Amino acid sequence: MSRAAISVLVVEDEEITAEANRVYVERVPGFTVAGVARSGGEALRFLRRRPVDLVLLDLYLPDLHGLEVVRAIRAGGLMCDVIAVTSARDLAMVRSAVSLGVSQYLLKPFTYATLLEKLTRYARFKDEAGVAAGQGDVDRVLGTLRGSSGLPKGLSRDTLDAVAAELRERPDGLAAQAVADAIGVSRVTARRYLEHLVELGTAVRMPQYGGVGRPELLYRIPMER
Repeated sequence: MSRAAISVLVVEDEEITAEANRVYVERVPGFTVAGVARSGGEALRFLRRRPVDLVLLDLYLPDLHGLEVVRAIRAGGLMCDVIAVTSARDLAMVRSAVSLGVSQYLLKPFTYATLLEKLTRYARFKDEAGVAAGQGDVDRVLGTLRGSSGLPKGLSRDTLDAVAAELRERPDGLAAQAVADAIGVSRVTARRYLEHLVELGTAVRMPQYGGVGRPELLYRIPMER
């Protein structure tokens, strides 16, 4: 069964821009415009009357700054996500928006293609379900929303998932060479992924003492208690 369309409230005081944004959103498959508000107060009244999934929020409104609207949304317990829309390139404002829980930040002027990308990422984020097996899963979900894989350069999500799966199969731990042989990569590559899992807190290193020389390092994912 396909999910219901994602409902969007467009908040923009300029009539022509508001109409353009409404048309843009309606063109994106899986999205529908629930309403258009021309001020912060109108937006808050609308949200109290009719909840939506997402607010496309201009930050410069005639009555309230957009960040004040976001604060009121959060204080009122209104469960919706926010994409901030503004021509301001002040990074302090970006940080403030992020701290208030703004999902994404869209700079004016923007094209339909840019909005399409943002909304497509948001739809994938909404579709994520289940329980995170570890930090890597959390990073992946957040990366979907923010347009980043959350991985260092040169690492791929598929290979990282394969490495983590091997460790879950062997709760006693595996050496880098064993992981490399299992998934078909070099020992050096396997170790990069294993060390990344350690940095994320998903896996731990364990020295295995045996023969003469330095102990071999094993990697394992701790069992949940």
